Amino acid sequence: MQLPLSLPVPAPDAMAASQALQQLIINDINAHGGWISFARYMELALYAPALGYYSGGAAKLGKDGDFTTAPEITPLFGTTLAHAAAKLFAQTGAQIMEFGAGTGKLAYDILSEYEAQGIVLDRYFIVELSGELRARQEELLKPFPQVQWLQQMPRSLSGVVLGNEVLDAMPVQIVIKTDLGWKECGVSVVDQDSPLQQPRFIYRERDCDAGLTAQIPDADALPSGYMTEVHPIGAGFMRSLAQMLAEGHRDSGQGAVAILIDYGFPAAEYYLEQRMQGTLMCHYRHHSHPDPFYLPGLQDITAHVDFTAMALAAQAAGLDLLGYTSQAGFLLEAGIGDLLMRTPAEDPLKYLPQANALQKLISPAEMGELFKVLVVGKGVDLDARLLRHDRSHRL
Repeated sequence: MQLPLSLPVPAPDAMAASQALQQLIINDINAHGGWISFARYMELALYAPALGYYSGGAAKLGKDGDFTTAPEITPLFGTTLAHAAAKLFAQTGAQIMEFGAGTGKLAYDILSEYEAQGIVLDRYFIVELSGELRARQEELLKPFPQVQWLQQMPRSLSGVVLGNEVLDAMPVQIVIKTDLGWKECGVSVVDQDSPLQQPRFIYRERDCDAGLTAQIPDADALPSGYMTEVHPIGAGFMRSLAQMLAEGHRDSGQGAVAILIDYGFPAAEYYLEQRMQGTLMCHYRHHSHPDPFYLPGLQDITAHVDFTAMALAAQAAGLDLLGYTSQAGFLLEAGIGDLLMRTPAEDPLKYLPQANALQKLISPAEMGELFKVLVVGKGVDLDARLLRHDRSHRL
């Protein structure tokens, strides 16, 4: 494989792992007649046992990983979510479930805040698919006996579900508008001219199921060559989440709510005509680029979230849409500014790093506007303060 000169060269063992994953994907393509959906490719690249990006052993998060998430930037993020969740416990019961807990930093900050404030939490469930990340979480969260790991979503839950940058890592399917109508872009493999070169993956089109483009507003009006992502797996996750929360509400009589934080847009903004190449993006050693076929297993592959599709899937499965807003609006109304003031401004060595981190979380030029917060649930009323900047009408 020829490496782009601007990206760091992986270590030999990492390259060997990527080549092993490439062969696994090639075998899967050959077993399915020379074509797999992009969602299947992305699933294998991210989650193939022992080799996928999230299921392998490489560090993913923080300064030594490929990208940094909000909990890694500042404990103010987790502390703010801790208070937002605690205000719901009277309606839901004192349980939290986190999907995709990363290094465990968000859980650590939430649990540390509860311990400091004397807030009783019965259980903190973590649903984690990555063995390497779970091991890191277990080490970090040893002081907290409330934590329990799950390998899959339970049948029912009454409590507060948290998902920070979970939906963007779910496999997407890719479609393209052609002169002959919409086509699905899957993945095939071709041999290189030189026998010393690895086979390479390519996009290959086939006829598109009409259901794939149903979530695209005015799909027929988009220009030929328009390529984008659709999110049936994310929508399926929302339906399963809705079923779990609805069952929890029925079983316990208590409320159930999910707070999902991610980067994305409502459908009317996601599928703008000028967004001709979609939103697919890859992250490798803090470098971002658009090639999903580069070093599979060593880079993250993500797509922005279509929040309209996620909200509609949750509603269709029985949940209420409780709120949709920017990350900045949610964090500010949840009290992140007040929590910053617990660090004395007179101590600049402590205060300034936290103030700078808060600015990154809420600035429209950073994460404040690109990241959104979707809240769905059953039997729960949100604090009116959290709805001051509600944008549900845009979904």
